[in-house]
Parts: sequence; C-alpha cells; structure tokens
Amino acid sequence: MSIPTMPLKTIPWQAARSADIHVRWVMPEIFHDLPVKEEDEDEAVRLLEELAEEALPGAADEDQLRFAVICALGLDDLLAAGAEYAGVCVTAIDETPCSATVFASLIDTVGDVADPVKAIAFSLRRADVGDVSEIQLPCGPAVSCIGTHDARITGELAGSEAGPTFSTSFIRVYLPLPNATTLVMEMGTPTMAGWDTFATMFGNVVSSIRLFDTHGSALIIPGSGG
Repeated sequence: MSIPTMPLKTIPWQAARSADIHVRWVMPEIFHDLPVKEEDEDEAVRLLEELAEEALPGAADEDQLRFAVICALGLDDLLAAGAEYAGVCVTAIDETPCSATVFASLIDTVGDVADPVKAIAFSLRRADVGDVSEIQLPCGPAVSCIGTHDARITGELAGSEAGPTFSTSFIRVYLPLPNATTLVMEMGTPTMAGWDTFATMFGNVVSSIRLFDTHGSALIIPGSGG
C-alpha cells in the first residue's frame, strides 16, 4: 500500500543523528514539537504550556492546561520508545476536532543486514501487526506498516485507577540506514475523520527524509529510485 503525498507548507528541517549518518526531514507547520529531548523539568513545563497556547489559540485556559497535561503524560511513552523527535497536531477537519502525533526513533536493524528491508517486512508480517509493504522513498528503500493498536487513557485523566482504552490508527515507516541502524517514523491518530489528511501529511514527511554523512554530503541508499 502506498502512502499518499501532496504539497504542504513546511517548517524548518528536523533532524536525528545515527553515529556517522545525519537524518533530516521536514514537518508540516501544523505540527508542534514536543520537548522529548529537554532534560530540565521546569523548561519542559514551560515549553508544553507554550505548545498548548500555539496548538489551541483562543481556547480557555483550562482546555490549554488539560492539553498540556495530556502531552506531558505522553512523554514517558515517547521516551520509552526512544523518540528522537515528536510532534503533535490538533485541528478541525470537516468541522470535526482531530489530533495526530508523529515521532521518530532510531533502533538497531533486525534480521539480515544484507537485505534489511526484506528482513523487516518479513518480521512485521510474521507478527501480523498490520498491512506491510515494501516502499521506495527518495533516499532509499523502506517498509511501511499500516494498522491499529489500543491505547489507554491514564487514570489521572479518567479519574480512576485504570482509564478506558481507545483505538489509534497508525502508519509506521522503517528506513534501514547503512550503519545497521533503522530510522522508525510513526504517525498515529485516534480520530479517523482526520485519517486521510494526516496520512497525506505523513507521506510528505517520509518523502522529505534526507541522509547526510559527517561531511554534509548527501547519501542515497542503494536500491532507491532517485
């Protein structure tokens, strides 16, 4: 299954570093950066408050505070997933409130490093986690996985020890790098009314991925179409 793309306004490049390879991509301006790399708690709180004001302009203070708390509670899961970058979007699509999160992480490449794309695709199909496809990005071959998973609202927000679960739809892209590391990027949304729009945005994000060596020279993984 291919990932749709369309022209979008963008904000400056985002980046992650994997040993001797620098990875860069462009996020749509509608996404707001989450402070996943901020170690100072006070500064992280300030950034989350600023994010809530930008994401929900004109909203009541309590709504902005609630959104900031939701983002803060999600940081632990993002950090546990090894997130190098994360961004969140809140918007209305056809007058329906919708939200989505995008994050990127770096993991060790699993399976046959001589043909990591096929190894990753085989592992995902065996795990039956979603619709798995081998795809071609401008920077090199990759694997996409489209599916759903259940998440739980935290007790702090639900007012109970264990909050209710809800379904989140996701697209996850695995891009094996030449140094036995894989870039994983995921877009997830609990609001299906926004699926087509967010999927298109995410298609633009992964298509914008560019790789560079330590000298700043562009890298294209063998097997890519460009």
